[in-house]
Formats: sequence, structure tokens, C-alpha cells
Amino acid sequence: MALIKHDAAPSIVTNDSGMIICANDAAQKAYRANHAETLAGALQSVLANPGAALFRLKSTATARGSAHEDLVTASGHIRLSVHRAGEEWFLWRIERSADMAARRADPLPLPMITVGRNNAVLFMNDAARNLVGERARTLDRICPKLPLRSGQFNDISTRDGLQSCLTVALEGMAGRREVFLLPGVAATERQPDGWAFFDELPVPLLKLDPGGEIQLSNLPARELLGADECRGRSITELLEGLGRSIPDWLGDAAKGRGTLHSEFLRVKREDRDTFVQVTLNRASEEGRTVLIAVLNDATELKSLEAQFVQSQKMQAIGQLAGGVAHDFNNLLTAISGHCDLLLLRHDQGDSDYNDLVQINHNANRAASLVSQLLAYSRKQTLRPEVMDLRDAMSDLTHLLNRLVGEKVILSLTHDPALWSIRADKRQLEQVVMNLVVNARDAMLEGGEIRLTTENVTLTAPLARDRAVVAPGRYVKVTVADEGEGIAPDKLQKVFEPFFTTKRTGEGTGLGLSTVYGIVKQTGGFIFVDSEFGAGSQFFLLLPAHDPVEDKPESTVEPMPDDAPAGGVVLLVEDEAPVRAFASRALQMRGFTVLEAESAEDALELLEDAALDIDVFVTDVVMPGMDGPSWVQQALKSRPDARVVFVSGYAEEDFGDTQARIPNSVFLPKPFSLTDLTEIVQRQL
Repeated sequence: MALIKHDAAPSIVTNDSGMIICANDAAQKAYRANHAETLAGALQSVLANPGAALFRLKSTATARGSAHEDLVTASGHIRLSVHRAGEEWFLWRIERSADMAARRADPLPLPMITVGRNNAVLFMNDAARNLVGERARTLDRICPKLPLRSGQFNDISTRDGLQSCLTVALEGMAGRREVFLLPGVAATERQPDGWAFFDELPVPLLKLDPGGEIQLSNLPARELLGADECRGRSITELLEGLGRSIPDWLGDAAKGRGTLHSEFLRVKREDRDTFVQVTLNRASEEGRTVLIAVLNDATELKSLEAQFVQSQKMQAIGQLAGGVAHDFNNLLTAISGHCDLLLLRHDQGDSDYNDLVQINHNANRAASLVSQLLAYSRKQTLRPEVMDLRDAMSDLTHLLNRLVGEKVILSLTHDPALWSIRADKRQLEQVVMNLVVNARDAMLEGGEIRLTTENVTLTAPLARDRAVVAPGRYVKVTVADEGEGIAPDKLQKVFEPFFTTKRTGEGTGLGLSTVYGIVKQTGGFIFVDSEFGAGSQFFLLLPAHDPVEDKPESTVEPMPDDAPAGGVVLLVEDEAPVRAFASRALQMRGFTVLEAESAEDALELLEDAALDIDVFVTDVVMPGMDGPSWVQQALKSRPDARVVFVSGYAEEDFGDTQARIPNSVFLPKPFSLTDLTEIVQRQL
């Protein structure tokens, strides 16, 4: 406790079951950790479903020693990290994400010193410290021959000795001045005019009157703004604000109201998107107030910021999709399960039979939609299978025709002797849908999208772009359009995350990067050919499946509906409707069922040594102690018990943990009556 007591970040130590052992002052203040029994309970106020995240992190930390995850909360992003602390303890830290602005580099490469009254040095940027060599307390340490005059050459004490520097002093607020140092500018090249140096400065600068009219500009500023001449033009002709009114901002700066902070503005130029960070400083010229605007190219920074915001948005959507899918899987398990129970009591001659079949059919359709949500959030267990692309495309044709609309014709051509491939069908459908939708968006006036499949045999390595395709048999899938095509300078970037040729708001820039990732995971390749103005052609090379390499899978004959079963099952499920269905289904097959709504209740039942349990059926993520934790504890006294884990999340979320638990299997939700009873019977 002494180690974490004064840590500024909330820190909590828990045992293997998630019970809080101790918490530091920051955790007690931020999350009232001293009033909660478990870490999940402490985080309930900021996370809607902390159990799933805590379980994922603890499982990874158990295997690797530590783990962390960035999570979305109502008040922003937090980073939740965990470290192993001995055999049974875990140290958790909760940190809020650092503000992007805190990580921005100094936008002014020009040496700059902020000087207060009596020439006291208040601030030196990195460039000034590199020039001077150390932080000086007063200006006379830097400029031995005071007074220092703006627009004149002064001797400056640098780390390499005295050096002649052109100085520019700008008047600030409360008696402060900002002094810019320009070493390496020859005095013989300068004219007596105090502003003659302006055009030679390496930093983009504008001199403005309080109304925003540009009185003077230097060459770097004109190049950045894309203007041949700026004098006499209003700054609003060249720049547009991203929020605040530019005239109001100029007026506040001219009158010295508020702090002299920078603003991000967009340059009004047609050749490319350019953003600038503008810092205003007040200066006095012959008794009149003028403004000096220091410009910094912030295009790359704004691009990174946009990508960061987009990634946060996609992360939030992904977490929402995963959470919604988990809850829906519980609901669908209860709906389809009780429907199965009703179907057992009705035959085809009953008037209610067809209605029950419809309920069951639509529950399965809903389960398919939920699985797509989980796949989108990358929380779905994905299993490759041997498949014929012609059948997969045939199943997808109706949806693709709906997607392309009436203006676009979709034509499919298949090789009649097409080889089989081994891939995840859902992933492959996502690839084709993304490519077809992109082709449709490229043809605003309509046209034809040609989707073809063919066999290709490479007798020699194919070197293309930065990839080398090994010789062998491949199935080639081509999606070609008659659209606008892709410009040559953008062709190499189309698979990069967040890169899109679509207008703002029309694309996330994640479609083709997702396609690329899926194709690479399948062991294939994707390439693009495009002629600007004449259309694009994306083609995939997927390894053909060799049936000789397949090993015969051991199959288990399904248990007949009327087959007798026996054994004692301990069912642990916090969702009451799911627990009720599962209990009735197992009892109807002849099992003796003991129910518990939490891990703690299950362990309390197992305290009776005379109680004989054959199979544990438990949910994975539950309030308080999770499924694997209580099972590991229970197996210490009952090592022969078999385990069935059920969850609405993916198996991969706790695959490492399950692998360490002997005689355990996984059953994903939603499951049917037959699925549950068969897997329990197999465990016996």
C-alpha cells in the first residue's frame, strides 16, 4: 500500500477473483473504491459493463504479466492497465488519456524569449535554449549591451560565444515582450528600415492592422497561403475560421483582451487542403497598434487530429457494437430456447406450430445480424471453412443487387471448373461487399460492375508492388468498374487506414484497409489497377484449397432426441431467462440441475462435500467473480468435474484462460436446446 498510496493515478490491488484488497487515495476519491467490494463494482459508475474488459485484461495479464486497454467512457477515454503482483494479486491503474495539445511540438522553430518587466526572462522555447545554451534569468545575460532594439543587430551570448543576431521585439500584455532572435543574417544585407528584414525571415509572418488588412507579408507566408501578393487584402480573403469569428479574434488581440493563444485556420486555396496555426502578437508602430501574425503549417497536425478523432469514433462504435451484441445474444438465447421448449410440445398438425417455427426462424436471423455486429467490432470467433466461391457469390447476389441500385448493372462471370478455397465466409462476403460498394460510389452516373472468378496457376513468382506471390494455384476474384478511376498519386495509398478519396462525411477510410487485412489473414493478395478517368479494377488472389492436405475430422453422432441422459449439472448464469431455459432443457434430457445466479453462490453450494457434481455449465462474464475464476477455484477440490463455458462474447477473448482449464469446452450464445444438451452429454 505504501508503494501506491501517493500515486497520482487511481491504483487498486485485487485478488484473483476481483475483490479489492487495497486502493490508494486517488482511487478512493475518483471511484469511491473504499465503498466497493470488487473492482467491477468500483468502475460501474464509469463503464456500462466493466466485467468484460476486466476479464480480458486479467486473462492477458495472467498469461503475459501485464496488459492495458483504452476504453471509452461518458467523460472521455481512460487507459486501464493491470500488472501481476505475486501469484494471486493484480495491480490495476486507471489513467485518463493525455490531451493531444500537451503532446504538440513547439510550432515556432525560431528562437523566442518572453521577457517581463526589468528584463526578467520568463520563458525560452527549445530553439532559444539550443542557441543560448542554458536558461538565463535576465536578458542582460543573453544580450550584454542593453538596450535591445527591435529591427537592429545585437550581440547575443550563445553557446558558441558572441554572435550577431537580428532581433525582433513584439509588445505583449502586462509589460511583457516577445523577443525573436535571427542568427546568421548578415548585417550588410539589411537596410535601415526597421521592417526591411521582414521578407527575409524564415518563418511565415504577416503584419496586420487591427481590422485585419494585411500591411506586410514575407515570402514564406505568401508561399504557405498560395498568394502572389497579400498587401492590401483582408486576412479573411485568405483564411477562414474553424469556429470563432476571425474579426472578433483580431479585435480581442488588438485591445489586449484575453490570452494570446493561437488559432487553427483553413487556407482558402484550391490546389490543396492547407491548415495553419496562427499566433497573434501586438506591436506598436508610431503610436498605432499593429498585429504580427506568426503562421505555422498545421496541415499534417490537423490530418493526424482528424485520424485520431476518427479512430476514437470507430473505437466507440466497436465497443458499443460488442456490448449490444452481447446483450442481444442473451435475449436471443432466451427467446429461441423457450421457443424450442414449446416446439417439443407441438407437432405439425397443431395450429400454433407454424407460428412457433416463424419465431424460431426470425430469432436465428436476428442471431445472424448480431454475429455481423460482433464481426464488425472484431469480437467474433471466426472459423475458416472449405467453400466454393460460386455458391458464396450466389448467396450474396441478391444483397449486392440491392446495394448497387437501379443505375448500376452488376454482372457475374464464374469459371465453370472453379477450385475451392478455405476462408471465413462472413469475412469474404465483407470483402466483396466493400469492393462492390466502392465501385458503385465511383460511378455516380451509372455503369456496369463486373465481378468475375477464374483459376490461375503461377509457374514463377509474381513480383508486384511490394509483394511477391509464390508459385502455385490460386482463385482470382476481380471487381471492375467504369468509374472515375484513381489518380496515380493516390493509387499507392488506397489500402492505408483512414485514407479515402470520397468527400468529407461520405467515407471512413476504413473499407479498403479492412479488405486488405481480411485478405492477408486468409493468406491471399489484393492488387489494384486504375486509369484516371477510365475506371478501376481490384483483383484478389486466394490460395486454392488442396483436398489432399485435409485431415479427416472426427465427428460425433448427434444424440437422439429421446436418448436418456444422466448426471448432475451445476448451472451458473446471471441472466434469469437464460438460466430458466437452460435448466428446463437439461432436466428434460434427464440431468439433475442445480442452479446458481452468481459465482459466489456456486462456490457456497460446493462447500457441501457430499454433493456430487459431474459438469459445470457457467457463463464467462458475470458481475463479481467471472466464470473461469470460480471454476479454477472449484476444480481444486473437484478435479474430475467437466466444464462447459457459455458466453455472448467471442471465444478468443478468453481462449488463453480456457486452455489452462482441463476438460473444458466453449458454447457460444445464442445456443439451442439441442446444442446445450448435446455438448453436456459429450462432456460426460
